Amino acid sequence: MPDRERHDYDVVVIGAGGAGLRAAIEARELGQRTALVCKSLLGKAHTVMAEGGAAAAMGNVWPEDNWKVHFRDTMRGGKMLNNWRMAQLHAQEAPDRIYELERWGALFDRTKDGRILQRDFGGHRYARLAHVGDRTGLELIRTLQQRAVTLDIDVFMECKILRLLKDSEGTVSAAVGYWRPTGEIVSFTAKAFVLATGSIGKSWLYTSNSWESTGDGHAMAAWAGADLIDMEFVQFHPTGMVWPLSVRGILVTEGVRGDGGVLRNTEGKRFMFDYIPPMFAAETADTEEEADRWYDDHINNRRPPELLPRDEVARSINSEVKGGRGTPHGGVFLDIATRRSADEIRRRLPSMYHQFMELAGVDITAQPMEVGPTCHYMMGGVRVDAETERSTVPGLFAAGEVAGGMHGANRLGGNSLSDLLVFGRRAGMAAAEFAQGRTGTPTADETEVAAVVAEAEAPLGRTGGESPYELHHSLQQMMQELVGIIRTESELRRALDELDTLNERVEKVSVSGGRVYNPGWNLATDLPAMLTVSRMVAKGALDRRESRGGHTREDFPGPDPELGNVNLVQRVDDSGQYTLTPEPLPEMPAELKELFEEKPH
Repeated sequence: MPDRERHDYDVVVIGAGGAGLRAAIEARELGQRTALVCKSLLGKAHTVMAEGGAAAAMGNVWPEDNWKVHFRDTMRGGKMLNNWRMAQLHAQEAPDRIYELERWGALFDRTKDGRILQRDFGGHRYARLAHVGDRTGLELIRTLQQRAVTLDIDVFMECKILRLLKDSEGTVSAAVGYWRPTGEIVSFTAKAFVLATGSIGKSWLYTSNSWESTGDGHAMAAWAGADLIDMEFVQFHPTGMVWPLSVRGILVTEGVRGDGGVLRNTEGKRFMFDYIPPMFAAETADTEEEADRWYDDHINNRRPPELLPRDEVARSINSEVKGGRGTPHGGVFLDIATRRSADEIRRRLPSMYHQFMELAGVDITAQPMEVGPTCHYMMGGVRVDAETERSTVPGLFAAGEVAGGMHGANRLGGNSLSDLLVFGRRAGMAAAEFAQGRTGTPTADETEVAAVVAEAEAPLGRTGGESPYELHHSLQQMMQELVGIIRTESELRRALDELDTLNERVEKVSVSGGRVYNPGWNLATDLPAMLTVSRMVAKGALDRRESRGGHTREDFPGPDPELGNVNLVQRVDDSGQYTLTPEPLPEMPAELKELFEEKPH
């Protein structure tokens, strides 16, 4: 094969969202030659879509808040399937990471006495989300990006990584990819790699995820031999835009509900009071009057039911629509116009105001929004060590949405941004330490590189084959219909059968034109990862014969205590065969178990 562009570093971070930026910053500050490789442009990360805030028990609004309450909320929100140590570290370290961002220049909203303001979000006992209006993710990215630039970290934009390669000892040593604008091949060798590639949502028809979220990191880790856990847990955010169809799925921040928005069906009923689960009954308002009092002055901390965890709200909306009480376009109404003044809405929710006005012609200061569940977040992912974010393959680390364990069966809103900061830092630190201790010079096996390149270029050499766009649309429709918010065994088996067919079809995909500025070819190279990850989601959903968190089985509507004690671990062997094994959760220490025996205070 012709010579290619080559780069060598101590640490290479793949993905430049919040987790990737924070990992690269840490590795660079520890003296490592560090590179950031991103599929899109720097700053164009899905982290920007996390608008409502970053959860951290700083106690600026409720002095009673502390890491133990945050830890308990996170574990309960995740239906106790979380890696307890990750949830503990996250709760303990999140405040420091927020104050660190502030020192680096982040401009948070303030309390009257000048401290960082915190807002309410679903599943959180206290108001604990540090925020910047409804543009928090953008401020986080802006701040981290500026920090990375000042540290002179090398950034490779619009670079698609295809595969990770290991050396003869089984340590990840190289990554092979291509420049999206030109199609030219490029490789990176490094002593340590950090995956921070984000989500998998573009395998579903209705999603808040942007085009980059094709599960590249999940798939590359699996192909490299890493363990993945709990891939069945996909979060469907309860409030995505429903109309017009061209924008269906675009996120409507939970901050709307945190600032007083309520959900109503077409009968005008505030229906969430009908769906309060026993687990949250003691903490949730029983009547509309009590919830209104909570919204108005917080004289007690009885949360309105609109701020239940996302899985509960999404299922409730789905039930209303199935019951014939949905909007003409298949959603429900989210009303803040009757709850807050127009000036307050424009000031506190500027992005939402402009989003609906410009994309849907709806003035949210005067009209309700039509919303419904949209594929949003992946709780499952690469199995990592809680302290170091080390995967089960030497030399490979993972942080952010590509990593599993932190959120269990369901992520609480606001925990994602603080997760990125806490574990991005830890991944960068551990990768730097691994690189410092690694001897020898990492290399890329030329035969393996040639095989990766040949596979990627194959669609360009075919004629008369199938369009990658048609295959992608078939995958999205199938996943939306058969592996969506409500699942059954028969549908999941159909999904796996259809994935077999799609895997056969992808071998016949053809793309016209060359490699330069060819979006069809770019999509063709994304499809193998999407098919791999979709199979893992469907297989995990089939084997988890219970309903828990973001995974709902209509034929197994309740939780199974035995399955509540295991992670479903999936692997791909060298021959491409998939395996799934239930493995026990890490044992929680007695002093942390005691937190769940206390009554909420």
